[in-house]
Amino acid sequence: METLINYFVLISPMVDIDENLKVMIENNALALATVDSDGKPHCIAVGYAKAVADNQILITDNSMAETRNNIQKNPNICLSVWTRNWEEECTGYELKGTAQYFNKGEWCNTVKKIPENKGEPCKGAILVTVTQIKKLA
Repeated sequence: METLINYFVLISPMVDIDENLKVMIENNALALATVDSDGKPHCIAVGYAKAVADNQILITDNSMAETRNNIQKNPNICLSVWTRNWEEECTGYELKGTAQYFNKGEWCNTVKKIPENKGEPCKGAILVTVTQIKKLA
């Protein structure tokens, strides 16, 4: 059964982050949820993220020890983003996928060059590959 599930994931169509969602991701805070090895959820706010491909989002680790540990044990994550003016026009999305943590290399160098990270420690980079997008409102 596990082989069949893995096969299904491999042949599933790729999820695309459209331009409107990209703008929302890059201009609003996001909630990033992970799960620890005991199955307990952990959710943090992310002030800045960047869509780097049609189905990938890059997040900087400036101070995310618990999140980093959770990703290294269980890469499944969930992001939520919503419009800044949610009281007037409430639109939001839930993005599910897997995360990879990098503490050196290309993705770390990329986050260090992002203007919003100037003066931040940039301890690592989290690359999220989105496999499911659900509109919330």
